[in-house]
Amino acid sequence: MSSGVEADIALDAAVVLSLGMNRVAGKAAGLTAAGAEALAARAQGRADARAAALAEAERQDRVVRQVIERNTRIAVLADAQREAGTKVALPAPMPPGDGSPDELAAWCAAADRALAEAERRISEHLATTVAAGIFEIPADGLRADLRTSETPETSETRSASRPAEDEAHRRAETLVRILSRLAPETAETDRRHVAEAARGLADVRTDAEAEGLISEVRLRVQAANERTAARHEEERRRASERDAAEQAEVERRYVLNTVTAAFQEMGYEVDAGFETLTAQDGQVILSRGGWPDHGVRMRVDDARTIRAAMVRTRAPESEDDRRRDAEREQEWCAAFEAARERLAAAGIDSAVTWRIEPGDHELPVVAEARQTRARTRQQARERERERGS
Repeated sequence: MSSGVEADIALDAAVVLSLGMNRVAGKAAGLTAAGAEALAARAQGRADARAAALAEAERQDRVVRQVIERNTRIAVLADAQREAGTKVALPAPMPPGDGSPDELAAWCAAADRALAEAERRISEHLATTVAAGIFEIPADGLRADLRTSETPETSETRSASRPAEDEAHRRAETLVRILSRLAPETAETDRRHVAEAARGLADVRTDAEAEGLISEVRLRVQAANERTAARHEEERRRASERDAAEQAEVERRYVLNTVTAAFQEMGYEVDAGFETLTAQDGQVILSRGGWPDHGVRMRVDDARTIRAAMVRTRAPESEDDRRRDAEREQEWCAAFEAARERLAAAGIDSAVTWRIEPGDHELPVVAEARQTRARTRQQARERERERGS
């Protein structure tokens, strides 16, 4: 861009934390109380107060994300229990924007305990259902055995001492212990693969054959859990990518809104709607009432760079026009520096990386600037008529 300026943008940590926490909590974009306090402390040079406010913002952000993780787990287990045909107690989801950090942290701790118990009971139900079907024995008896105070190892040792006529029950109980290790949200294909090996236990004749099949079931359970863990990791990776993209967009929107407000407060018109144009092609035209032949073409790239250049809406016709160009460029340079101060107060730091001084180059003529301004003024007149009707 000729006769212009380029500046790199860096968002203050308080802004990033505030926008991120509000986004995941479903609140309107803006600064949290801790974020606003951190910015105010920075402006006043109070390093200790800023550090404390940032620490509080980080804590709020962390606990809100923890609540969302538990809410997601609640939804997963709700689906798992419906598929299992059972009903276990699950904690009610917590709106992440409700409560203080201490209250949310306490809820997370209680939810973890409840979710661990729910996982155990869902897995136990699935395991006893499968084992009871294979050995054709009542599932309630198997569940009662599992509720004893014995450890799995002690129970298996005790079961091994039962007489031969109780062999089916012993093997069923052992199978339940193994199948209970399957994650509740294991994919159906993996469950079928595990059950296929488990069904062979009903027909074996010797302990050696049974031990071989039990080992195979254990291996399939382990493999199924590994695939479940891998699926979760892939889901987390995709969620992280979505989170990064959503964060980038909310940061971009914050920069656009703040830049728009800064220049509007200084008397500039944002032609055709800054947000709309930027969303389409990344560019907008700024103008002023006393600038019939000039405008500023501005672009904000991914909330990381601002590029701006003064342009003409019609070709110059005289030396007076050339002189007026330099005057307008001086005005724009001063306005840009004033805008940088306003942006810094909002947590948007900028560093000028490239600049062309006023008068160094002829201003380019951009017809679209005139068309855009005319279109915007027409839209403004239409809105005024609508309000008056």
